Parts: sequence; C-alpha cells; structure tokens
Amino acid sequence: AGSAWDNGSASCRSCSTAPCPCVPSRHGAVKAEDTFKTSPFHLDLWFYFTLQNWVLDFGRPIAMIILPLEWFPLNKPSAGDYFHMAYNVITPFLLLKLIERSPKTLPRSMVYVSIITFVMGASIHLVGDSVNHRLIFSGYQHHLSVRENPIIRDLKPQTLIDSFELLYYYDEYLGHSMWYIPFFLILFIYFTGCFTPVAEQSRMPVAAVLLMGPSSLYYWYLVTEGQIFILYIFTFFAMMALVMHQKRKGLVLDSNGLFLFYSFIIALLLIAGWVGWLWNDKILRKKYPGVIYIPEPWAFYTLHMSNLHAARESS
Repeated sequence: AGSAWDNGSASCRSCSTAPCPCVPSRHGAVKAEDTFKTSPFHLDLWFYFTLQNWVLDFGRPIAMIILPLEWFPLNKPSAGDYFHMAYNVITPFLLLKLIERSPKTLPRSMVYVSIITFVMGASIHLVGDSVNHRLIFSGYQHHLSVRENPIIRDLKPQTLIDSFELLYYYDEYLGHSMWYIPFFLILFIYFTGCFTPVAEQSRMPVAAVLLMGPSSLYYWYLVTEGQIFILYIFTFFAMMALVMHQKRKGLVLDSNGLFLFYSFIIALLLIAGWVGWLWNDKILRKKYPGVIYIPEPWAFYTLHMSNLHAARESS
C-alpha cells in the first residue's frame, strides 16, 4: 500500500511540474501543442459551409419567387422560410465544428455567446424577412423606402406605417446586427488559430483554389444584401493586422487561413466592381444616400430585372 501511495504521489508531483494532458482545465483540455500544431485544409467543412450558404441563404428568396404561390399561401410560411429555418440550424453547427478543428485553444465562452446571439439574430431576421418578401407579391418595391412605397404610404390609419417601419427595423438593422456581428466574430476567432511556423504548410490545395470563387462571391452577396460593409471591412483590417503581427513572429497562414483571407480579398474586389457599375444609378443613389454607397442586389432586381421579366411575360 505504501509503494502504491508513493507512486501516486510521484505521479502528482510530475503533473504539478509539467502540463498533464489527461487532466482537463476548467475551460477544457489544455493543448500543449497549440503553438506548433496545424490543421490540414478542411475541405468537407468549407464545402458544406459554402454550399449551404448558397442554397439556404442566397437561394431562399429565389425559391419563394419561383415556386408556385398556390403551394405556399401568403398567410403561411414560404419555401424561403423553411430554407431560412434550416440555415439557422446548420450554420451554427458548422461554425462550431470549424472552431473544434482549430489547432489553437479558443475562448469557448465568447464562442458560445456568439453562437447564441447569431441564432437569435437570424431568427429575428427570419420573421421580418419573411413578411418583407411576401410584400413583393403585393407590389412592394425594395428600391424604395418604407414610406415611399405605393402600397404603404396610403395605409389608414397612419400608425400602420410605423408598424411596417418597425418590421423593417427588425429585419434590416437589429436582425442583421445580431446575425452578422457574431458571424464575423467567430470567423475571426477561428482565423487567429490559422498560423504555422512551417512555410511549406502555407499553401492551398487545388480544391481550396476552386472553392475560393463561390466562397468569395457569397461574401459579396452577404455584404451587399446585408448592408454590412463597415463590419466586413473592419473584420478584414483586423485579419490583415493580425497577419502582419504574426509575420514578425515568424508565423504564416496555413491553408485554412489563406482560404479565408483570400476569399475576403476577392469579395472586396467584387464589391468595388459592383459599386462602380451602379455608381451613376440615380434611383439607387436616392435609396442609399451617404458616403458609403453599396446597393442591395434585391433592390437592383426589383428596380431593373423584375420589370424586364414582366415585359417578357406580357409579350
């Protein structure tokens, strides 16, 4: 019994002088290899992430417009609403799986709070966006403000207009803020762990290069339709500052970090091209006044493309 106690005491003494990987800390197991371990390119996660973004986020208003109205009456959830519900479940799950694969121990409390806020904001947006897109069938025009829309400005009593403006606030401002701020925060938290001292690991596989196109295009859509350019550019500047800071330590981005960083750069170029193309559009200029002029794709659609489709159908 004495020898067994001596062995246990020696084991405890050894754990007290060196990190013991088998004993979890209060916030999870401590990774002694945080500084040196790198992850291979997460092709499965990035592919699923990009695919569900395109199908469930970008595709939801398209599905609502294309599918017959008889299948989804205006007083019931539309196909786009079900897409949005799926997005609100799948996206936080993929973000958590992405965080789990980080070679660096990341602040779990911040991640959990961000995910909870993300789900709440996306759910608020689900309700507001559902009603706003249903209004398209009644003649609502996204390139006009709420009070300037013909179907809204003649409502009686006038307090109904205030209610629609409140709905618009929940959809475009509160919902977007609680959705996108934690979304980009989680991506940045993950990005902080995407550094390696091995220069050979700072390369992207061919699959990553091919996936970078649709990923960048989605970020363009997210920024322009969500009207979150300030949040996006601050996140990009923070990423760039972190890259320069880590470079002075002899660390470079791994394949996952390069994929995320280059996707942001290409998306920024796409945004610049989009703004340049619509720079002289007087109607959209009125809709989006101020220094930062970034029209929403759906506002462009209701202004130009929907009229074109209607003319084709009438001919």
